[in-house]
Amino acid sequence: MTTADEHSGPLRGLRVLELTGIGPGPCCAMLLADMGAEVVRLDRPGGNGWPNTTVDRGRYVIEVDLHEAEGRDLCRLAAEKADVLIEGFRPGVMERLGLGPDTLLARNPRLIYGRMTGWGQTGPLAKSAGHDINYIALTGALAALGRPGGPPSPPLNLVGDLGGGALFLAFGILAALWERERSGSGQVIDAAIVDGVASMMGMFTGMITDPRGSLDRDRSLLGGAAPFYGCYTCADARDLCVGALEPKFYRELIERVGAPAGLLEGQYETAHWPSRREALERLFATKSRDEWCELLEGSDACVAPVLTAAESFSHPHFVQRGTYAERHGLTQPSPAPRLSRTPGAIAAGGDGKDALRRWGVKA
Repeated sequence: MTTADEHSGPLRGLRVLELTGIGPGPCCAMLLADMGAEVVRLDRPGGNGWPNTTVDRGRYVIEVDLHEAEGRDLCRLAAEKADVLIEGFRPGVMERLGLGPDTLLARNPRLIYGRMTGWGQTGPLAKSAGHDINYIALTGALAALGRPGGPPSPPLNLVGDLGGGALFLAFGILAALWERERSGSGQVIDAAIVDGVASMMGMFTGMITDPRGSLDRDRSLLGGAAPFYGCYTCADARDLCVGALEPKFYRELIERVGAPAGLLEGQYETAHWPSRREALERLFATKSRDEWCELLEGSDACVAPVLTAAESFSHPHFVQRGTYAERHGLTQPSPAPRLSRTPGAIAAGGDGKDALRRWGVKA
């Protein structure tokens, strides 16, 4: 069992109270735990309905029914001792339970109250159900994904839940903690997935009038339309990705694979793209993925194999860096990013009652 003293990382000593949820909230709490925070999860009886995964690591867990007075009292007491609270209910739920930010901040003015939702605390859709695919659809991100001529392809829940949700909530928490060092006061974070994705889309919406910034799937430079930025199926039915955006990298690609030199002319002219993609498709289909990797991987041609998650565990680059670690019978990602002086670590977690006792709360 991990104790508070065994936690390491820049957030050591930070107390986080997590109310059980799925997706972005747990992922955010994992990031904080990996960096040394002591995270106590108040789990609903029976859990959140999902199998225990990597994002659940490093927690001190106690089952609590917030619909019962005893459970709500424990939550209030724990929140008095916490630095951060993370909740992912629909707007109004915590207020109806008597656990809203006004109530808890009155008892602990230094509390950072993190609210994780898809649509946000305000707006016409605020209380509507939704999932990652819905949030990225409304922000323009989903429309840009996939091959032309078919419906968009959802990118797992990487863009919405994890990118626009978990990472922006973590960023908001750290920003609020920094501000608290000067003001001494906590505050409420309205972390909406749609807001986070809209922020990430700023790179593209800011270039929308520039042809190079097109999000149309048949003309999108970064969406797979360009023959020098996309994926190709090899002779063994496995895939290779090419990211030779800059002319010097594209030249190296064309020269190394033995493609006709004429493919170098007018690299960014979209009228050439369909025929050049067909030419490269035929070429890459002549060798296996591993044969192409032997020829190209590690060069400035910007080529890499499209690995499955299981294949990535044993790739030499990740093995050398220790990108993945074996913990508790499971291969899982190591804490990221890496800090030189106070690196994070994968904590085992343990009994939530023990952790709350360290906080001075009897559970």
